Amino acid sequence: MALIRGSARYLLTEAQAGRLHQLLSEQARHQWEHQVGVGEVRSWMRSLPPLLNELVDAGLGDVEVLLEHKLPHSPKRVDVILCGVHPRTGEVSYVLVELKQWSKAELLVADLVSIAAYSDAVLHPVAQVRAYCQYLVDSTPALADLPLAVHGIAYLHNATSTDIPSLMKYRSDRFGRMFTEDFKSELVEHLRALLDVAAGRDQARESADRFLRFAHGPSKPLLQLAAKEIQDREQFVLLDEQRVAYQLVEQAVATARAQRTQTVVVVLGGPGSGKSVIALSLLGELSRQGRKVHHATGSSAFTNTMRKVAGSRNTRVKTMFKYFNNYVGSEPRELDVLICDEAHRVRENSVNRWTGKEMRALAGRQIDELIDVAWVPVFLLDENQIVRPGEMGSLDEITAAATAAGCGVEIIRLDGQFRCGGSDAFDEWVGRLLGLAQLPPISWSRMTAGTDDDFKVVAAANPAAMEAWLRSQSERHSGIARLAAGYCWPWSDPIGTTGAKHLVADVAIGDWKRPWNAKPGKRVPDAPESYYWASDDRGFGQIGCIYTAQGFEYDWSGVIFGPDFVRRGDRWVARREYSHDPAVKKAEEAHFGALIRNTYKVLLTRGMEGTCVYSTDAETQEFLEKMVG
Repeated sequence: MALIRGSARYLLTEAQAGRLHQLLSEQARHQWEHQVGVGEVRSWMRSLPPLLNELVDAGLGDVEVLLEHKLPHSPKRVDVILCGVHPRTGEVSYVLVELKQWSKAELLVADLVSIAAYSDAVLHPVAQVRAYCQYLVDSTPALADLPLAVHGIAYLHNATSTDIPSLMKYRSDRFGRMFTEDFKSELVEHLRALLDVAAGRDQARESADRFLRFAHGPSKPLLQLAAKEIQDREQFVLLDEQRVAYQLVEQAVATARAQRTQTVVVVLGGPGSGKSVIALSLLGELSRQGRKVHHATGSSAFTNTMRKVAGSRNTRVKTMFKYFNNYVGSEPRELDVLICDEAHRVRENSVNRWTGKEMRALAGRQIDELIDVAWVPVFLLDENQIVRPGEMGSLDEITAAATAAGCGVEIIRLDGQFRCGGSDAFDEWVGRLLGLAQLPPISWSRMTAGTDDDFKVVAAANPAAMEAWLRSQSERHSGIARLAAGYCWPWSDPIGTTGAKHLVADVAIGDWKRPWNAKPGKRVPDAPESYYWASDDRGFGQIGCIYTAQGFEYDWSGVIFGPDFVRRGDRWVARREYSHDPAVKKAEEAHFGALIRNTYKVLLTRGMEGTCVYSTDAETQEFLEKMVG
């Protein structure tokens, strides 16, 4: 979807009259529902006229131009897409254009560029437009079948080649070539070689119409890469109900293709029951079969880690890992299968994570969008992991939405504990400890009496002792150790100058002080990005919160109960005044306690080999020590 489309000649006339940036701003307010920043408006005013001038001067005034086109299933936008036909083949031809106002820039290393106006390094414009081209082809099967239809250029209209000599040495290919002001004649020659000057308006419009009608989903080349990267690299062994769930989805896909019917599959399971193993196994197998399939979650940390792990050898595979809010405005049944992992995090509406605004112009209920986009939507969830207001991924909600959409529903319940050292006992112990089970709390020693369960559960007298226990277990038995806590302390931005920033030790308990993990988008030297706190070796020594721990596992887990959840007599009390979570604090009173309880359930069930607990509250600490004994 583009903000504006029109011929190059028409758009140039609008720009020269001072109206084009106003039209773009109006459309942005309508489509994006937020005010466009001054910087973006200024870039439209300064960058679009030079390109449009070059097109008209080249005899390409009839070419159809799409401005600010949103890539499918992605928040990213391409500055300009030129639509026409190829002068040699007569086939459709599309040129993606990345416009930059830069006049000075320096190549740092690999794809990174230093610009005086920015404190952080940015991507080389050729690398940027090349990635957009590859993403578009990978997510548009029709374009994958037209191997010469898509091209990319970066136009630095304020710079000359002598201003940016290091950038000029960057490699070029059909998805990425760079032109500067002193290479305008080469730019014109290149565009005329890709777009037929004699084709006329009708063909240009039809080329754009065809582009906007393309169905989207993973292309066959991308699916082949995913199958090789995910399935062939690591063999997943599915047991019992895991295998049933896997085969049920395969059967639903076959039925959907034969009978053109939708089936919603819901897989219910607690922590460590194998939901994500099923998800990745399905992604690999369905990719191998050539099915159009995506993996989606509502967690930045989880999605980014999946992209890093599953796409480590080929970055194109990363594009198959999406967010729940990437399907606003998607066409019905664009995909064969949408695998919604961590589906308890489905929200009421798809929220634009970058602006915080609900995309009301297009967005309906998120659950409806996720069901509508695929023939077989698969939801893998644990209803006791809903930890924020607005999260509504429950069996009842999904079943009701599926029934309303006329879909069949299949439900699989996973039994067994494949995390926490395979300890079903620990999973039950946690449920009873927190009041999530019908039976009352029981001590760990009584729970495991007469069994060979070797999962370790201990209590620490203070956070320093907990940290020491985690370190000793990690060193003695190997494995990853992490310490997490309830969100009961402020979470500061890093302090210091660029290149010398450090985290603030916000979590203070007596003389013991440690920082939270890094905030999303706030990079700090010698600390992992927030997405990778659970897996990066540098994560030890920082305190993880629910948003960085949820969805992950590590060998040795430490959990600090803060003053937001305390034991009083024979019951738990959730105390809003001690919470520092801005989202959870807004929850209704009846819902607040359940969110806090679920938070500690998630934190307690991250460990695979052992868990250590401690509470800042004396009465709660006494209770935990009894339950561990």
